[in-house]
This record gives sequence, C-alpha cells and structure tokens, in this order.
Amino acid sequence: MIFIPRAERKIEINTPAKRVFDILDNIGDSGRWNLAVNEMSETSEGKFDVKSTVGDFILSRTEIIKNEKLSLKIEGGIFSAMGYLLSPKGDNTEVVLWGEFDDEKNEKILVKAAEILLECLKNFAEYLEEGGDPEEFDKKQIIIAP
Repeated sequence: MIFIPRAERKIEINTPAKRVFDILDNIGDSGRWNLAVNEMSETSEGKFDVKSTVGDFILSRTEIIKNEKLSLKIEGGIFSAMGYLLSPKGDNTEVVLWGEFDDEKNEKILVKAAEILLECLKNFAEYLEEGGDPEEFDKKQIIIAP
C-alpha cells in the first residue's frame, strides 16, 4: 500500500450549502474569489488550465455530488488531488477542504494554502449572501483570519 500524504482543514461559512456548492461548481469563475488563481480556462468538459500564483497546472473534476461534495485531480500542481465536503449546520455550512500531495516536507505550506483558500471562499460566499454583486467583488481586499 502506498502512503499518500493528506491534509484537511475546515471552516464554517454563514450561508447555505447550495450557495457554497454553486460557487465551487463554477470552477471557471474561481479566479473571481480565489487569491491564488490568476486565470483559468476550460479546455474540455470538466478539465481546466490554471495559471496561478503558485504555477500553472491542470484541474480535472473527478466527483460531484450536488450540494455535498466536489473532488478534483490536479496535474502539475503542489497538490495531486483536492476536494470539498459540505455539511449543513443550520443555516450555515461546514466546509472541509482536503488535499493530497506527493512530498511530505511541503505539508506546512500546503496547510496554510488550504486555510487561505477556505477564507477566500468564506469571504466570497458571505459577500454574495449579503447581496453583494459578484462583478464588484475585489478578492484583493479579502481579510485572512490569523
């Protein structure tokens, strides 16, 4: 059996799971809210070229369960796979972000990247929940919790 290092982080977002899922499911639009994504384009159904602050890579959808789960395979990135698990908590949603990676020595930086990614998602989802216009959202103004 081959050991694949894996990290998980979670956050509670003050919006229903459907809104969070819709944001995640619209992968091609993640550059709007994800600080690391500079540009993304769909090359074929469910497959995306990504230009990011941590390099270029290819994302492919591997599993989608509406309002519950989204999993991705990553080629050429610091993660080899990642995904989101959504659990309703009343009117809120607990989001678990997991990532698998090849080199254990990168775990600390990958955990921090996951925390930042979750904060980005939280800020965008809550901005939309409060009636914000996605076209006016400035991801560079995101406040990352310590």
